[in-house]
Formats: sequence, C-alpha cells, structure tokens
Amino acid sequence: MKFVIAGSGSIAGTYVKALANVPEAELVGIVSRSGRIPAGTPEGVETAASFEQIKAPFDAVILATPNGLHHLGIVAAARLGKHIISEKPLGISIPAMDTALRACAENNVKLAVAYQRRLAPDNMIVKELLEQGKLGKIFACELEVKFYRDQAYYDSAAYRGNKALDGGGPFIQQASHNIDLYAWFFGRPEKTVSMLGTFLHKIEGEDYGVAILKHSNGMIGTITASTDCYPGFPARMMIHSDLGYLTLVNDVITEWQIGDLPNPSVSAGLKLHSGAGNAAVSNTSGHEGIIRDFIEAVKLDRDPAVSGEAARTATEIIIDIYSANQY
Repeated sequence: MKFVIAGSGSIAGTYVKALANVPEAELVGIVSRSGRIPAGTPEGVETAASFEQIKAPFDAVILATPNGLHHLGIVAAARLGKHIISEKPLGISIPAMDTALRACAENNVKLAVAYQRRLAPDNMIVKELLEQGKLGKIFACELEVKFYRDQAYYDSAAYRGNKALDGGGPFIQQASHNIDLYAWFFGRPEKTVSMLGTFLHKIEGEDYGVAILKHSNGMIGTITASTDCYPGFPARMMIHSDLGYLTLVNDVITEWQIGDLPNPSVSAGLKLHSGAGNAAVSNTSGHEGIIRDFIEAVKLDRDPAVSGEAARTATEIIIDIYSANQY
C-alpha cells in the first residue's frame, strides 16, 4: 500500500520510521505546508503542499498534523478516495468529528485513528476479561497520566497547548491515548465533574486537572492528567471490583489480585513508549501495528481495529471534562 504523510513534525518522523518497518507499506509522498521534511525521510520521496499536487500514485494518507486540523485532512483525503490513518485524537469538537466521519462514509473510504495502546497485549487481555465478566463487578477505576513537559516543549510550536489547534492541554493531548483506553473499557460516563488549572506553563489550556466520572452502572472513575509532574511518571490505571483489583502501568499488568484467576499478563519486561518525560518516540511497534491492521482492513473490507467511530468516544469524554470544569 502506497502512503502519503501529511505533516513534518516529530510524529511525522515516527511514521516515516514505522512505514519503513512494514514490508506491505511504502512511503511515496510528504505533504507539508512549511516545506520541511520529516526526519528520516528517504531520498526520492515526493514532496508537495497538498495531496492534489502529489504526482505519484498513492492509496492512503497518514495525518500527522495538529489536532485541530485532523478533520480537514480527513475530508481532503476522503474526497480523493484515499483511505486514512489519523493521528489521535479524531477531532477536538463534536462538529469536527461529525464532518470527518460523514466525509469517509460518503466517499466509502476507511478511517483508522492511531490509538495504538489498544493493541498492547495486556490491554487486549483486560478488555476481553471485562467483556466476559470475569473481573467481577467493577465499582472504581483510577487513571493517572502525570507527565512532565518543560516550557521549551510548548514554545517549540505555536499551537502547543492552545485551544484552537491543540484543543487544550494534557487531557486532549498527552492523556488522550489513556482516556481512549478508559473509553474502550468502560464507555462514556453519564455524569462528569472536573477541576482544571494552569500552574507551571504559559499556555492557553490546562496543565493539571482531575475529573470524576459516574457511569450508568454506578461505577465511579477518576482521571488525573498533567504535564507539571516532574520528572514524569508512567501512566497508571487501577481497576477495583468485588473480586479484587488490577493495575496497568504503561499498558503492562503490574499488579493482579482477581479472585482465583491467575495473572494473565504476557508483557512482563516489555518496554513500550511511555511519554512520561518527553514526547520522543523511539519504539514504533505500536504505530506499525496500527499500519498493518489498517492495510489488512482495507484489503478485507472490514473496520480497522480503531475506527473513526470507535475513536470519537475519547474526545467526547474529554469535551465533557472540559465543559464540567469548576476550577
């Protein structure tokens, strides 16, 4: 499958590396408004300012643009009949997501969103056990995404931490992956209250906040998201039920006490991208998994593992959190 990447920042460089490790994929073009080329781009890859200007034949696009531009790239690619992988999140507003999904449906193209943590083995195991009811009655989930970014990170691009293009602070950006896992496991809550503030950075969005979420089955969830917490801590999710508890740290089961069930983890010692202290991605295996699944989904005419429709719940939860801010 021949791909064009839109964007030239660090995450675009991650996709350049990921594509190089997928034999079924080939990078043939880069679309960049600034004219910059992502790190690691092979010689001979065509560059242009828009999809329409790429002369080489291509099948699909990867959107590595700022959050608030994802829906525009999706619409542009869909109208050309190209299948799409979008960086997370799907969008930063309900109208933007509706526009993106409608364009894909009208043009009969596949849309995947890069919430690659769903493909981590232990996360998949927990999801299956939840669906089977083997974890018991869940009454609480505590999610902590306490990362650290210095001011230089936010100063490195004008859109970082603003509301128009980034959508806000760590809830829509760094913690979006983990909130997608929460959504995948438990769905959208029926009530949300939150307190969000900006303490250590000169940005428009929040840099620390806490949300409490009440679900229709009575479960209470809490989500903490921050880029203030030096030196940065791996994301942690703790799930409590009438049978006991389990803890996921950076997508690996590190604690397990659920009735008589043995610990099902298959990821002991697995080193996945944390993002706790910096945004650089050295391990591209998660992105490679999204690309491989996407290629198969197009070939078999099935939904990708994380379709656009599936990915929208994470943004809905984040919008609920922003709307409920009482700080």
